[in-house]
Amino acid sequence: MDEKGRGFQIAILLYPGVTALDAVGPCEVLSRMPNTDVRFVGKEIGPVMTEGGALLLGASHTVAETTSPDLVLVPGGTTTPGQMVDDDVLDWLRTVHETTTWTASVCTGALILGAAGILKGLPATTHWYKMGALKIMGAKPRPDERIVRSGKIITAAGVSAGIDLALWLAGEISGRARAEAIQLVIEYDPHSPFDTGHMSKASKETQKLAKEMMDDSMPDDQRRLIPKIAWRRFIDLIRTGK
Repeated sequence: MDEKGRGFQIAILLYPGVTALDAVGPCEVLSRMPNTDVRFVGKEIGPVMTEGGALLLGASHTVAETTSPDLVLVPGGTTTPGQMVDDDVLDWLRTVHETTTWTASVCTGALILGAAGILKGLPATTHWYKMGALKIMGAKPRPDERIVRSGKIITAAGVSAGIDLALWLAGEISGRARAEAIQLVIEYDPHSPFDTGHMSKASKETQKLAKEMMDDSMPDDQRRLIPKIAWRRFIDLIRTGK
Protein backbone atom coordinates (compact mmCIF):
# COMPACT_ATOMS: atom_id res chain seq x y z
CA MET A 1 0.00 0.00 0.00
CA ASP A 2 1.11 3.59 -0.63
CA GLU A 3 0.81 6.57 1.73
CA LYS A 4 -2.81 7.05 0.66
CA GLY A 5 -3.69 3.53 1.71
CA ARG A 6 -4.50 2.42 -1.80
CA GLY A 7 -2.97 -0.41 -3.77
CA PHE A 8 -0.65 -0.01 -6.73
CA GLN A 9 -3.05 1.65 -9.17
CA ILE A 10 -3.12 0.53 -12.80
CA ALA A 11 -5.18 2.45 -15.35
CA ILE A 12 -5.91 0.72 -18.67
CA LEU A 13 -7.35 3.13 -21.23
CA LEU A 14 -10.51 2.12 -23.09
CA TYR A 15 -12.06 3.75 -26.14
CA PRO A 16 -14.51 2.60 -28.83
CA GLY A 17 -12.70 0.35 -31.30
CA VAL A 18 -10.00 -0.77 -28.86
CA THR A 19 -8.54 -4.22 -29.49
CA ALA A 20 -9.88 -6.40 -26.68
CA LEU A 21 -6.78 -8.56 -26.16
CA ASP A 22 -4.56 -5.47 -25.97
CA ALA A 23 -6.44 -4.51 -22.80
CA VAL A 24 -7.71 -7.80 -21.40
CA GLY A 25 -4.46 -9.77 -21.82
CA PRO A 26 -2.45 -7.40 -19.61
CA CYS A 27 -5.37 -7.13 -17.18
CA GLU A 28 -5.38 -10.91 -16.66
CA VAL A 29 -1.75 -10.72 -15.59
CA LEU A 30 -1.57 -7.44 -13.70
CA SER A 31 -4.76 -8.01 -11.70
CA ARG A 32 -3.12 -11.07 -10.09
CA MET A 33 -0.44 -9.01 -8.38
CA PRO A 34 -0.99 -8.35 -4.67
CA ASN A 35 -2.22 -4.96 -3.42
CA THR A 36 -3.18 -3.92 -6.94
CA ASP A 37 -6.05 -1.72 -8.06
CA VAL A 38 -6.69 -2.30 -11.76
CA ARG A 39 -9.24 -0.07 -13.40
CA PHE A 40 -10.44 0.36 -16.97
CA VAL A 41 -10.72 4.09 -17.65
CA GLY A 42 -12.39 6.05 -20.41
CA LYS A 43 -13.72 9.50 -21.14
CA GLU A 44 -17.05 8.28 -19.76
CA ILE A 45 -18.06 5.48 -17.43
CA GLY A 46 -19.91 2.64 -19.11
CA PRO A 47 -19.70 0.02 -21.86
CA VAL A 48 -17.19 0.41 -24.67
CA MET A 49 -17.52 -1.51 -27.93
CA THR A 50 -14.28 -3.18 -28.92
CA GLU A 51 -12.81 -3.73 -32.37
CA GLY A 52 -15.08 -5.90 -34.50
CA GLY A 53 -18.28 -4.85 -32.74
CA ALA A 54 -18.88 -8.16 -30.97
CA LEU A 55 -17.57 -7.53 -27.44
CA LEU A 56 -18.21 -4.87 -24.83
CA LEU A 57 -15.76 -3.88 -22.12
CA GLY A 58 -16.69 -1.56 -19.29
CA ALA A 59 -14.95 1.62 -18.17
CA SER A 60 -15.37 1.76 -14.39
CA HIS A 61 -13.73 5.17 -13.97
CA THR A 62 -13.20 8.28 -16.06
CA VAL A 63 -9.79 9.63 -17.00
CA ALA A 64 -10.75 12.85 -15.21
CA GLU A 65 -11.05 11.06 -11.87
CA THR A 66 -7.91 8.96 -12.42
CA THR A 67 -5.27 11.57 -11.80
CA SER A 68 -2.26 9.66 -10.49
CA PRO A 69 -2.09 6.01 -11.58
CA ASP A 70 1.14 4.22 -10.81
CA LEU A 71 0.98 2.46 -14.16
CA VAL A 72 -0.90 3.66 -17.22
CA LEU A 73 -1.36 1.26 -20.12
CA VAL A 74 -2.57 2.32 -23.56
CA PRO A 75 -3.89 -0.43 -25.84
CA GLY A 76 -4.22 -0.15 -29.59
CA GLY A 77 -7.19 -0.58 -31.87
CA THR A 78 -8.74 0.22 -35.22
CA THR A 79 -9.64 3.69 -33.95
CA THR A 80 -6.15 4.72 -32.87
CA PRO A 81 -6.26 7.79 -35.17
CA GLY A 82 -9.25 9.16 -33.27
CA GLN A 83 -7.33 8.94 -29.99
CA MET A 84 -4.31 10.59 -31.58
CA VAL A 85 -6.31 13.78 -32.13
CA ASP A 86 -8.38 13.64 -28.94
CA ASP A 87 -6.95 16.44 -26.81
CA ASP A 88 -8.71 15.22 -23.65
CA VAL A 89 -6.96 11.85 -23.91
CA LEU A 90 -3.60 13.32 -24.92
CA ASP A 91 -3.63 15.93 -22.15
CA TRP A 92 -4.52 13.25 -19.60
CA LEU A 93 -1.65 11.04 -20.77
CA ARG A 94 0.85 13.90 -20.59
CA THR A 95 -0.33 14.79 -17.08
CA VAL A 96 -0.35 11.31 -15.55
CA HIS A 97 2.94 10.40 -17.26
CA GLU A 98 4.67 13.01 -15.12
CA THR A 99 4.04 10.95 -11.97
CA THR A 100 3.66 7.35 -13.16
CA THR A 101 6.08 4.66 -12.14
CA TRP A 102 5.49 3.01 -15.51
CA THR A 103 3.91 4.24 -18.75
CA ALA A 104 3.16 1.42 -21.19
CA SER A 105 1.51 0.67 -24.51
CA VAL A 106 0.46 -2.37 -26.48
CA CYS A 107 0.34 -2.50 -30.27
CA THR A 108 -0.75 0.81 -31.85
CA GLY A 109 -1.25 2.28 -28.40
CA ALA A 110 2.34 3.45 -28.94
CA LEU A 111 1.07 5.85 -31.61
CA ILE A 112 -1.22 7.45 -29.03
CA LEU A 113 1.75 7.89 -26.69
CA GLY A 114 3.63 9.30 -29.67
CA ALA A 115 0.85 11.78 -30.41
CA ALA A 116 1.08 12.92 -26.79
CA GLY A 117 4.79 13.62 -27.31
CA ILE A 118 5.87 10.94 -24.85
CA LEU A 119 8.02 8.90 -27.26
CA LYS A 120 10.04 11.68 -28.92
CA GLY A 121 13.56 10.50 -29.61
CA LEU A 122 13.04 7.25 -27.74
CA PRO A 123 13.28 3.64 -28.93
CA ALA A 124 9.86 2.00 -29.11
CA THR A 125 7.89 -0.70 -30.83
CA THR A 126 4.36 -1.19 -32.10
CA HIS A 127 2.49 -3.43 -34.53
CA TRP A 128 4.63 -4.18 -37.60
CA TYR A 129 1.98 -2.55 -39.80
CA LYS A 130 2.53 0.84 -38.13
CA MET A 131 6.32 1.03 -37.73
CA GLY A 132 6.46 3.83 -40.31
CA ALA A 133 3.84 5.84 -38.44
CA LEU A 134 5.76 5.32 -35.18
CA LYS A 135 8.84 6.87 -36.79
CA ILE A 136 6.81 9.81 -38.08
CA MET A 137 5.62 10.45 -34.53
CA GLY A 138 9.22 10.96 -33.45
CA ALA A 139 10.11 7.58 -31.95
CA LYS A 140 12.95 5.27 -32.97
CA PRO A 141 11.25 2.06 -34.16
CA ARG A 142 12.59 -1.30 -33.00
CA PRO A 143 10.76 -3.73 -35.32
CA ASP A 144 12.74 -6.78 -34.20
CA GLU A 145 11.96 -6.37 -30.49
CA ARG A 146 8.79 -7.59 -28.80
CA ILE A 147 9.17 -5.34 -25.74
CA VAL A 148 11.18 -2.12 -25.66
CA ARG A 149 12.06 -0.26 -22.48
CA SER A 150 13.20 3.35 -22.33
CA GLY A 151 13.39 4.40 -18.71
CA LYS A 152 9.90 4.06 -17.28
CA ILE A 153 8.30 3.81 -20.73
CA ILE A 154 7.59 0.29 -21.99
CA THR A 155 6.14 -0.43 -25.43
CA ALA A 156 5.05 -3.81 -26.76
CA ALA A 157 4.56 -5.13 -30.28
CA GLY A 158 1.19 -6.21 -31.66
CA VAL A 159 -1.78 -7.53 -29.67
CA SER A 160 -0.52 -10.76 -28.05
CA ALA A 161 2.70 -9.04 -26.99
CA GLY A 162 0.68 -7.32 -24.28
CA ILE A 163 0.76 -10.51 -22.22
CA ASP A 164 4.56 -10.60 -22.39
CA LEU A 165 4.67 -6.92 -21.48
CA ALA A 166 2.45 -7.50 -18.46
CA LEU A 167 4.49 -10.46 -17.23
CA TRP A 168 7.65 -8.36 -17.51
CA LEU A 169 6.00 -5.56 -15.55
CA ALA A 170 4.75 -8.03 -12.93
CA GLY A 171 8.33 -9.16 -12.48
CA GLU A 172 9.53 -5.59 -11.97
CA ILE A 173 6.68 -4.63 -9.63
CA SER A 174 6.08 -7.80 -7.61
CA GLY A 175 9.24 -9.80 -8.20
CA ARG A 176 10.15 -12.69 -10.45
CA ALA A 177 8.68 -15.36 -8.19
CA ARG A 178 5.23 -13.78 -8.32
CA ALA A 179 5.47 -13.15 -12.09
CA GLU A 180 6.42 -16.76 -12.74
CA ALA A 181 3.55 -17.95 -10.54
CA ILE A 182 1.14 -15.71 -12.47
CA GLN A 183 2.40 -17.18 -15.74
CA LEU A 184 1.66 -20.64 -14.38
CA VAL A 185 -1.76 -19.62 -13.03
CA ILE A 186 -2.85 -18.37 -16.47
CA GLU A 187 -1.00 -21.31 -18.07
CA TYR A 188 0.72 -19.06 -20.57
CA ASP A 189 2.84 -21.57 -22.46
CA PRO A 190 2.42 -20.82 -26.17
CA HIS A 191 2.69 -23.74 -28.57
CA SER A 192 1.43 -22.22 -31.79
CA PRO A 193 0.53 -24.59 -34.63
CA PHE A 194 2.23 -22.13 -36.99
CA ASP A 195 5.45 -20.12 -36.93
CA THR A 196 4.51 -16.89 -38.68
CA GLY A 197 4.16 -14.57 -35.68
CA HIS A 198 6.87 -12.15 -36.82
CA MET A 199 7.54 -10.59 -40.22
CA SER A 200 10.94 -12.27 -40.33
CA LYS A 201 9.27 -15.69 -40.18
CA ALA A 202 6.35 -15.18 -42.57
CA SER A 203 6.39 -16.00 -46.26
CA LYS A 204 5.81 -13.25 -48.83
CA GLU A 205 2.34 -14.68 -49.46
CA THR A 206 1.48 -14.58 -45.76
CA GLN A 207 2.83 -11.04 -45.45
CA LYS A 208 0.76 -9.92 -48.42
CA LEU A 209 -2.46 -11.40 -47.05
CA ALA A 210 -1.81 -9.98 -43.58
CA LYS A 211 -1.22 -6.51 -45.02
CA GLU A 212 -4.46 -6.74 -46.99
CA MET A 213 -6.28 -7.68 -43.80
CA MET A 214 -4.78 -4.70 -42.00
CA ASP A 215 -5.58 -2.36 -44.91
CA ASP A 216 -9.22 -3.41 -44.67
CA SER A 217 -9.48 -3.11 -40.89
CA MET A 218 -9.40 0.67 -40.46
CA PRO A 219 -12.83 2.34 -40.60
CA ASP A 220 -13.19 5.09 -43.22
CA ASP A 221 -13.85 7.75 -40.59
CA GLN A 222 -10.52 6.91 -38.96
CA ARG A 223 -8.70 6.93 -42.28
CA ARG A 224 -9.96 10.46 -42.88
CA LEU A 225 -8.17 11.61 -39.70
CA ILE A 226 -4.72 10.78 -41.06
CA PRO A 227 -4.20 14.20 -42.74
CA LYS A 228 -5.12 15.90 -39.45
CA ILE A 229 -2.59 13.76 -37.57
CA ALA A 230 0.08 14.54 -40.18
CA TRP A 231 -0.66 18.26 -39.95
CA ARG A 232 -0.40 18.23 -36.15
CA ARG A 233 2.91 16.43 -36.36
CA PHE A 234 4.20 18.91 -38.95
CA ILE A 235 3.32 21.86 -36.69
CA ASP A 236 4.94 20.07 -33.76
CA LEU A 237 8.16 19.65 -35.76
CA ILE A 238 8.20 23.33 -36.65
CA ARG A 239 7.60 24.38 -33.05
CA THR A 240 9.96 21.98 -31.31
CA GLY A 241 12.34 20.72 -33.98
CA LYS A 242 11.77 17.16 -32.76
